[in-house]
Amino acid sequence: MRSGLIAQKVGMTRIFTTDGTHVPVTVLKVDTCQVVSTRSVETDGYVAVQLGAGQAKVKNVGKPVRGHFAKAKVEPKKKVVEFRVAAENLLDVGTELSAAHFIVGQFVDVTGTTIGKGFAGAMKRHNFAGLEASHGVSVTHRSHGSTGQRQDPGKVFKGKKMAGHMGDVQVTTQNLKVVSTDVDRGLILVKGSVPGSDGSWVTIKDAVKRKLPDGVPFPAGVKAAEQG
Repeated sequence: MRSGLIAQKVGMTRIFTTDGTHVPVTVLKVDTCQVVSTRSVETDGYVAVQLGAGQAKVKNVGKPVRGHFAKAKVEPKKKVVEFRVAAENLLDVGTELSAAHFIVGQFVDVTGTTIGKGFAGAMKRHNFAGLEASHGVSVTHRSHGSTGQRQDPGKVFKGKKMAGHMGDVQVTTQNLKVVSTDVDRGLILVKGSVPGSDGSWVTIKDAVKRKLPDGVPFPAGVKAAEQG
């Protein structure tokens, strides 16, 4: 099990293959993604790496968190995420990862926070059909209808699909294919859409439902190794 990457969603575009096939892609940018801290079985009971990405202004970082970054000798980061890894894939603090961590043709799982829609009705939120347009229905055409039963059980069950807050939840899109990578600019192009708005942070990990292809770098695609 390898570490993932923290990336920023740039937006969507399209590319054309050599045979003229049109492929819709989402552009993800890897920016100064470094190991901030590590977890070990001896001290924490599990093995993981803590990554940070994006440059944060020092004035916007709290004093305790500032000390956490100072201990690792890395610049303060905007986004910090922890990834579980196998013991043999543990990385040293300060190691910077690059877009070469994933290869073309590989499948990945991307996790992000969906765009918030605010308070939404049952038709928009749950794709309900709504009530009839005639036959005595008045004013309530877009309502969700009855939500309960009779005196028994005499309540609305938890989890009932009703109107309410829509979006702004963590979603993972699985099995997205890596179409192209640009290591110099830190770009990863994946086929299809990715949850979240443009500019939001997402995490990219090896697909849990697909076998890793040959050629994937272990323990990670490290930027320092490419330069030297």
